[in-house]
Amino acid sequence: IPPPQGCTDYDKAVVATCLDTVSAIAALPGGGSDPGALAAERRSGRIMQVSANGKPVQLASLKVDATGDGGLTGLALSPTFGEDQLVFAYITTATDNRVVRLTKGQQPKPVLTGIPKGATGNRGALAVDGKGALLVATGDAGNPAAAADSRSLAGKVLRIDTGGNAAQGNPAPGNRVIAGGLHSPGGICKSGDLTRLWVTDHGAIDALYRVNPGAALSAPAWTWPDRPGVAGCADGGQSVLVATAGSAVQQLPLTAEGAVGGTPKPLLDGKNGIGYGRYGGLDPIDGRFAFIGTVNKDGGQPVSSDDRVVVIQLQPNPNGGSGKD
Repeated sequence: IPPPQGCTDYDKAVVATCLDTVSAIAALPGGGSDPGALAAERRSGRIMQVSANGKPVQLASLKVDATGDGGLTGLALSPTFGEDQLVFAYITTATDNRVVRLTKGQQPKPVLTGIPKGATGNRGALAVDGKGALLVATGDAGNPAAAADSRSLAGKVLRIDTGGNAAQGNPAPGNRVIAGGLHSPGGICKSGDLTRLWVTDHGAIDALYRVNPGAALSAPAWTWPDRPGVAGCADGGQSVLVATAGSAVQQLPLTAEGAVGGTPKPLLDGKNGIGYGRYGGLDPIDGRFAFIGTVNKDGGQPVSSDDRVVVIQLQPNPNGGSGKD
C-alpha cells in the first residue's frame, strides 16, 4: 500500500482522514457496503459524520475544555435514534463534566450536569445498554476517594434514561449509580446478547472490568501494569478488543462463561506492516467489523492523513491481520 499523500490514504480500510484525536466513535445504523459513523474529536469538540464514500461532514461543534484528559470523550446514539436522530455526548466544560444531547442543526441541551471536574480524571465514556437506557462511565476528577463515595457522580458507571434520571431497573431504585471505583475510563461496551458489560480504566494500572450492576469495580478482569493507555472497547462474542494509545489493540479471549481466558494478543501494532499508531474510540458496526479511531495528533507520530477512522475485523484472525480486506 503506498504511503498517504496529504489527506489521501490508499489503505482501503481507512474511511476518514485528517481528523483530530478521535476519542469516541458511534457507528450509524444501516451498515451495508458503505457503513458510516460519527467520530468525536476530543480537543476540538467537533462531531464529524464519516463514511468511506464521502468526505467528513461536521454534525456539530461543542464548546469543550480539553485540558488534561478532558474535552469531548464520549459519544452514543439515542436508544431510539431511528425516530429522534438524537446523539449523546460526554464533554468537559469550564465548570463540570456533563452529558448533553443534540441533533443536527440544534444547540446541545444538558442531560446530566455537575459531574465533578478536576485537573485530571475528566475522561468519560458513553454507550446504550440495549434496553432503552444510557450507560455513562465517569472519571474521578483526580480524587480517588470520590470514586468510592456513593454520594458522588465521580468515578462511577451510571445508568440513566434519556432525560438524565435514574433508569428503571437499576439496583437501587432512583439511584443512577450501578458501579463505582473508576479513575479515568476510556470505553464502555456490551456484548451483542446483552449479557456482558465492560469498562476500561486508566489509573495506577490500566484495567478492564466486567461490570456487575450493584457491585463495586474491585476485581479487574485483566490488568496492564505497563499502562498502555486503554481506550475504547468492543465485545465480539469470542473476545473483547481494547484500543490503547500504546500503539496496539489488545484482543482478550473469552471463555464460554464470559471470563477472560488467556493473555491478550496485541493487534494492529505495526508488525507485518499493519498498524495505525495510537488508538482511541472503538465501536462495532455489526458482528464482523468495527470502527476504530486514531489519536496520533495527541502525543503520537501522525502521518499526513491522521487522525483517521479505520474499519477493522471485530474477531481478528489470530494468525493474521485485522484490517478490512
